[in-house]
Amino acid sequence: MKTVLETDRLILRGWEDRDAAGLYKYASDERIGPAAGWPPHKDIGYSRAVIRTVFAKDEVYAICLKENGNEPIGSIGLTLEGSPERPLQKGEAELGYWVAHPFWGQGIAPEAVMEMLRRGFEDLGLKRIYCGYFKGNNNSKRVQLKCGFKYHHTNTMCRVIMLGETRVEHFNIITASDYWTQKSHKI
Repeated sequence: MKTVLETDRLILRGWEDRDAAGLYKYASDERIGPAAGWPPHKDIGYSRAVIRTVFAKDEVYAICLKENGNEPIGSIGLTLEGSPERPLQKGEAELGYWVAHPFWGQGIAPEAVMEMLRRGFEDLGLKRIYCGYFKGNNNSKRVQLKCGFKYHHTNTMCRVIMLGETRVEHFNIITASDYWTQKSHKI
């Protein structure tokens, strides 16, 4: 059974088949997927397939507001294994997240990101966490900077396979040392 993480307002839990209709409701929104590099979901069956594959990986969580019960309003996860397009060394991970449009501007993404940083550095013993955003996705950029990420590099020819295009992607990083320094200043 997947770990359940909790913050003041959020529960981060594993995705379940029964979440397919809720996932479709938010992931079909044209403002969500393309900004993150994936096409809007076309039906509940597609959302269910994403839950069973992409979201079934370790360290991928549904973002749920405690006040809304158990309905996912977004997703967040740490990718612990690299790929040819996204090489990772031992002790590194890449963070990805999205929050449904009706919940933008409420501090939900930074709250979820901070919990995933805690999970990565304190529970999993990671050394570095990367997070990227495509040029023009200023909401994601702001979340990353607010959470302590610093600029690392830019890929001007990032292949966005699911959308069949090439984009500019900026990558930020936070190290374990930066995380612990940041945390000590908040205490």
